[in-house]
Amino acid sequence: MDSPTYSAEDSRRRELGAFLRSRRERLTPSDTGIPTGRRRRTPGLRREEVAMIAGVGTTWYTWLEQGREVRPSVEVLTALCEALRLDTAEKRHLFILAGRQQPERRTVEPEKIDGPLLHMLQSLVLQPAYVVGRRWDVLAWNPAAAAVFGDYGLLEGDARNIVHMVFTNPHHRRLLVDWEELARAVIASFRAESAKYVGDPDFERLIALMTRSSPEFRTWWPLRDVARELTGVKHVRHPTAGSMAFEHMSFSIDDGSDMKLIVYTPLAEQNSIAKLQKLLEAMPAERRSA
Repeated sequence: MDSPTYSAEDSRRRELGAFLRSRRERLTPSDTGIPTGRRRRTPGLRREEVAMIAGVGTTWYTWLEQGREVRPSVEVLTALCEALRLDTAEKRHLFILAGRQQPERRTVEPEKIDGPLLHMLQSLVLQPAYVVGRRWDVLAWNPAAAAVFGDYGLLEGDARNIVHMVFTNPHHRRLLVDWEELARAVIASFRAESAKYVGDPDFERLIALMTRSSPEFRTWWPLRDVARELTGVKHVRHPTAGSMAFEHMSFSIDDGSDMKLIVYTPLAEQNSIAKLQKLLEAMPAERRSA
Protein backbone atom coordinates (compact mmCIF):
# COMPACT_ATOMS: atom_id res chain seq x y z
CA MET A 1 0.00 0.00 0.00
CA ASP A 2 1.13 3.55 -0.69
CA SER A 3 2.19 5.59 2.30
CA PRO A 4 -0.24 8.40 3.19
CA THR A 5 0.79 11.80 1.90
CA TYR A 6 0.66 14.90 4.06
CA SER A 7 0.73 18.56 3.18
CA ALA A 8 3.46 20.74 4.65
CA GLU A 9 0.91 22.15 7.11
CA ASP A 10 -0.20 18.65 8.14
CA SER A 11 3.42 17.61 8.67
CA ARG A 12 4.09 20.72 10.76
CA ARG A 13 1.08 20.04 13.00
CA ARG A 14 2.09 16.39 13.43
CA GLU A 15 5.63 17.43 14.37
CA LEU A 16 4.24 19.97 16.83
CA GLY A 17 2.13 17.27 18.48
CA ALA A 18 5.06 14.86 18.62
CA PHE A 19 7.28 17.53 20.17
CA LEU A 20 4.71 18.35 22.86
CA ARG A 21 4.27 14.66 23.64
CA SER A 22 8.04 14.14 23.95
CA ARG A 23 8.36 17.08 26.38
CA ARG A 24 5.34 15.86 28.40
CA GLU A 25 6.71 12.34 28.71
CA ARG A 26 10.06 13.72 29.85
CA LEU A 27 8.55 15.30 32.98
CA THR A 28 7.55 13.52 36.17
CA PRO A 29 4.74 14.56 38.53
CA SER A 30 7.32 15.53 41.15
CA ASP A 31 8.84 18.03 38.68
CA THR A 32 5.61 20.00 38.74
CA GLY A 33 4.42 19.38 42.30
CA ILE A 34 1.65 16.94 41.32
CA PRO A 35 1.05 14.16 43.88
CA THR A 36 2.14 10.75 42.57
CA GLY A 37 -0.45 7.99 42.74
CA ARG A 38 0.44 4.41 43.46
CA ARG A 39 -0.29 3.21 39.93
CA ARG A 40 0.84 5.24 36.90
CA ARG A 41 1.10 3.59 33.52
CA THR A 42 1.79 6.77 31.57
CA PRO A 43 5.45 7.83 31.30
CA GLY A 44 5.82 11.37 32.50
CA LEU A 45 2.80 13.62 32.89
CA ARG A 46 -0.67 12.81 31.66
CA ARG A 47 -2.31 15.01 29.05
CA GLU A 48 -4.93 16.19 31.52
CA GLU A 49 -2.18 17.19 33.94
CA VAL A 50 -0.42 19.35 31.35
CA ALA A 51 -3.77 20.88 30.39
CA MET A 52 -4.55 21.65 34.03
CA ILE A 53 -1.16 23.31 34.66
CA ALA A 54 -1.41 25.34 31.43
CA GLY A 55 -5.02 26.30 32.05
CA VAL A 56 -6.43 24.81 28.83
CA GLY A 57 -9.04 22.16 28.12
CA THR A 58 -7.93 18.52 28.12
CA THR A 59 -9.77 17.74 24.88
CA TRP A 60 -8.24 20.75 23.13
CA TYR A 61 -4.74 19.83 24.32
CA THR A 62 -5.29 16.23 23.17
CA TRP A 63 -6.21 17.49 19.71
CA LEU A 64 -3.04 19.57 19.68
CA GLU A 65 -0.88 16.53 20.43
CA GLN A 66 -2.78 14.55 17.80
CA GLY A 67 -1.87 17.07 15.15
CA ARG A 68 -5.42 18.24 14.52
CA GLU A 69 -6.18 21.59 12.95
CA VAL A 70 -6.13 23.85 15.99
CA ARG A 71 -4.37 27.20 16.26
CA PRO A 72 -2.90 27.87 19.71
CA SER A 73 -2.52 31.54 20.58
CA VAL A 74 0.72 33.14 21.72
CA GLU A 75 -0.67 33.24 25.27
CA VAL A 76 -1.50 29.52 25.23
CA LEU A 77 1.89 28.60 23.78
CA THR A 78 3.57 30.65 26.52
CA ALA A 79 1.52 28.79 29.14
CA LEU A 80 2.50 25.43 27.62
CA CYS A 81 6.17 26.47 27.67
CA GLU A 82 5.87 27.10 31.40
CA ALA A 83 3.88 23.92 32.05
CA LEU A 84 6.39 21.75 30.20
CA ARG A 85 9.44 23.53 31.68
CA LEU A 86 10.89 24.33 28.24
CA ASP A 87 14.27 26.01 27.95
CA THR A 88 15.03 28.89 25.57
CA ALA A 89 15.83 26.68 22.56
CA GLU A 90 12.76 24.50 23.14
CA LYS A 91 10.48 27.54 23.44
CA ARG A 92 11.76 28.91 20.14
CA HIS A 93 11.26 25.51 18.49
CA LEU A 94 7.70 25.26 19.80
CA PHE A 95 6.73 28.70 18.50
CA ILE A 96 8.24 27.95 15.08
CA LEU A 97 6.31 24.67 14.80
CA ALA A 98 3.13 26.46 15.86
CA GLY A 99 3.65 29.16 13.21
CA ARG A 100 3.67 31.93 15.78
CA GLN A 101 6.07 34.76 16.54
CA GLN A 102 7.62 34.35 19.96
CA PRO A 103 7.19 37.47 22.12
CA GLU A 104 10.38 39.49 22.21
CA ARG A 105 11.99 40.26 25.53
CA ARG A 106 14.24 43.29 25.52
CA THR A 107 17.73 42.62 26.76
CA VAL A 108 18.52 44.73 29.79
CA GLU A 109 21.63 42.95 31.05
CA PRO A 110 25.06 44.45 30.39
CA GLU A 111 26.39 43.30 27.02
CA LYS A 112 29.28 40.88 27.35
CA ILE A 113 31.48 39.41 24.62
CA ASP A 114 32.64 35.87 25.35
CA GLY A 115 36.17 34.64 24.72
CA PRO A 116 35.44 32.56 21.59
CA LEU A 117 33.92 35.58 19.82
CA LEU A 118 36.88 37.76 20.78
CA HIS A 119 39.31 35.10 19.53
CA MET A 120 37.50 34.89 16.19
CA LEU A 121 37.45 38.69 15.91
CA GLN A 122 41.22 38.89 16.41
CA SER A 123 41.86 36.03 13.97
CA LEU A 124 40.44 38.13 11.10
CA VAL A 125 43.84 39.64 10.36
CA LEU A 126 43.14 41.09 6.91
CA GLN A 127 39.45 41.75 7.49
CA PRO A 128 38.45 44.80 9.50
CA ALA A 129 35.75 43.65 11.92
CA TYR A 130 33.94 44.82 15.02
CA VAL A 131 31.08 43.75 17.27
CA VAL A 132 28.15 46.08 17.89
CA GLY A 133 25.54 45.82 20.62
CA ARG A 134 21.78 46.14 20.45
CA ARG A 135 22.03 49.96 20.15
CA TRP A 136 24.91 49.73 17.63
CA ASP A 137 27.56 50.70 20.16
CA VAL A 138 30.96 49.31 19.13
CA LEU A 139 31.87 46.81 21.87
CA ALA A 140 35.04 45.23 20.43
CA TRP A 141 37.17 45.54 17.29
CA ASN A 142 40.28 44.11 15.71
CA PRO A 143 43.48 45.95 14.66
CA ALA A 144 42.43 45.97 10.99
CA ALA A 145 39.25 47.89 11.89
CA ALA A 146 41.29 50.44 13.85
CA ALA A 147 43.74 50.80 10.94
CA VAL A 148 40.96 51.62 8.47
CA PHE A 149 38.26 53.36 10.51
CA GLY A 150 40.28 54.81 13.40
CA ASP A 151 40.98 53.81 16.99
CA TYR A 152 37.62 53.18 18.67
CA GLY A 153 39.47 53.16 21.99
CA LEU A 154 39.79 56.94 21.74
CA LEU A 155 36.00 57.32 21.71
CA GLU A 156 33.82 57.16 24.80
CA GLY A 157 30.11 56.78 25.50
CA ASP A 158 27.77 57.74 22.67
CA ALA A 159 30.72 58.76 20.50
CA ARG A 160 31.51 55.05 20.01
CA ASN A 161 28.07 54.42 18.49
CA ILE A 162 27.82 53.69 14.74
CA VAL A 163 24.93 56.10 14.14
CA HIS A 164 26.70 58.82 16.11
CA MET A 165 29.93 58.28 14.17
CA VAL A 166 28.26 58.32 10.76
CA PHE A 167 26.34 61.53 11.40
CA THR A 168 28.53 63.58 13.74
CA ASN A 169 32.14 62.35 13.59
CA PRO A 170 33.99 64.51 11.00
CA HIS A 171 36.73 61.90 10.45
CA HIS A 172 34.23 59.12 9.83
CA ARG A 173 32.16 61.31 7.55
CA ARG A 174 35.18 62.20 5.39
CA LEU A 175 36.14 58.52 5.29
CA LEU A 176 32.91 57.43 3.58
CA VAL A 177 32.93 58.20 -0.13
CA ASP A 178 29.17 57.76 -0.66
CA TRP A 179 28.27 59.38 2.65
CA GLU A 180 24.68 60.42 1.96
CA GLU A 181 23.69 57.07 0.47
CA LEU A 182 25.29 55.18 3.36
CA ALA A 183 23.90 57.54 6.01
CA ARG A 184 20.36 57.08 4.69
CA ALA A 185 20.87 53.30 4.69
CA VAL A 186 22.23 53.43 8.24
CA ILE A 187 19.27 55.40 9.57
CA ALA A 188 16.75 53.12 7.81
CA SER A 189 18.42 49.95 9.06
CA PHE A 190 18.78 51.32 12.58
CA ARG A 191 15.07 52.19 12.69
CA ALA A 192 14.12 48.68 11.56
CA GLU A 193 16.32 46.99 14.14
CA SER A 194 15.39 49.32 16.98
CA ALA A 195 11.63 48.74 16.60
CA LYS A 196 11.66 46.19 19.43
CA TYR A 197 13.24 48.83 21.71
CA VAL A 198 10.75 51.63 21.15
CA GLY A 199 10.52 53.55 24.42
CA ASP A 200 13.84 52.23 25.77
CA PRO A 201 15.53 55.15 27.59
CA ASP A 202 18.99 54.49 26.07
CA PHE A 203 17.58 54.47 22.54
CA GLU A 204 15.41 57.52 23.16
CA ARG A 205 18.37 59.44 24.58
CA LEU A 206 20.55 58.57 21.55
CA ILE A 207 17.82 59.57 19.09
CA ALA A 208 17.28 62.87 20.92
CA LEU A 209 21.03 63.54 20.88
CA MET A 210 21.26 62.80 17.16
CA THR A 211 18.25 65.00 16.43
CA ARG A 212 19.97 67.90 18.19
CA SER A 213 23.42 67.23 16.74
CA SER A 214 22.80 66.42 13.05
CA PRO A 215 20.57 68.36 10.65
CA GLU A 216 20.53 65.39 8.27
CA PHE A 217 19.41 63.02 11.01
CA ARG A 218 16.81 65.57 12.10
CA THR A 219 15.47 65.65 8.53
CA TRP A 220 15.58 61.94 7.69
CA TRP A 221 14.55 60.26 10.95
CA PRO A 222 10.90 61.50 10.80
CA LEU A 223 10.56 59.97 7.31
CA ARG A 224 10.42 56.54 9.03
CA ASP A 225 12.19 54.71 6.23
CA VAL A 226 13.13 51.12 7.08
CA ALA A 227 15.60 48.80 5.38
CA ARG A 228 17.26 45.43 5.78
CA GLU A 229 20.67 44.90 7.37
CA LEU A 230 23.54 46.81 5.80
CA THR A 231 25.47 44.76 3.25
CA GLY A 232 27.24 45.49 -0.01
CA VAL A 233 30.37 47.38 -1.03
CA LYS A 234 31.70 50.32 0.96
CA HIS A 235 34.15 52.75 -0.63
CA VAL A 236 36.56 54.43 1.78
CA ARG A 237 38.82 57.45 1.30
CA HIS A 238 41.55 56.75 3.85
CA PRO A 239 43.68 59.78 4.87
CA THR A 240 47.00 57.97 4.21
CA ALA A 241 46.18 54.86 2.13
CA GLY A 242 43.82 56.62 -0.26
CA SER A 243 40.84 54.98 -1.93
CA MET A 244 39.88 51.50 -0.74
CA ALA A 245 36.90 49.21 -1.32
CA PHE A 246 35.42 46.65 1.05
CA GLU A 247 32.61 44.14 0.84
CA HIS A 248 30.81 44.15 4.18
CA MET A 249 28.47 41.69 5.87
CA SER A 250 26.58 41.62 9.16
CA PHE A 251 26.32 38.39 11.19
CA SER A 252 23.93 38.00 14.13
CA ILE A 253 25.34 36.47 17.31
CA ASP A 254 22.95 33.64 18.11
CA ASP A 255 22.81 34.08 21.88
CA GLY A 256 19.70 36.23 22.21
CA SER A 257 21.73 39.38 22.90
CA ASP A 258 21.09 41.26 19.61
CA MET A 259 24.84 41.70 19.17
CA LYS A 260 26.24 41.56 15.62
CA LEU A 261 29.61 40.90 14.06
CA ILE A 262 30.37 43.26 11.16
CA VAL A 263 33.10 42.07 8.79
CA TYR A 264 34.74 44.02 5.95
CA THR A 265 36.59 42.05 3.27
CA PRO A 266 39.05 44.12 1.19
CA LEU A 267 38.56 43.82 -2.56
CA ALA A 268 41.15 43.70 -5.32
CA GLU A 269 39.57 46.92 -6.54
CA GLN A 270 41.78 49.98 -5.89
CA ASN A 271 44.53 47.67 -4.60
CA SER A 272 42.70 47.54 -1.28
CA ILE A 273 44.28 44.33 0.03
CA ALA A 274 47.85 45.61 -0.36
CA LYS A 275 46.89 48.98 1.12
CA LEU A 276 45.39 47.28 4.18
CA GLN A 277 48.55 45.23 4.64
CA LYS A 278 50.65 48.41 4.58
CA LEU A 279 48.36 50.09 7.12
CA LEU A 280 48.74 47.13 9.47
CA GLU A 281 52.53 47.05 9.02
CA ALA A 282 52.68 50.73 9.93
CA MET A 283 50.83 50.18 13.21
CA PRO A 284 52.89 49.77 16.42
CA ALA A 285 53.47 46.10 17.24
CA GLU A 286 51.43 46.27 20.43
CA ARG A 287 48.38 47.56 18.55
CA ARG A 288 48.68 44.91 15.82
CA SER A 289 48.41 42.19 18.47
CA ALA A 290 45.71 43.89 20.54
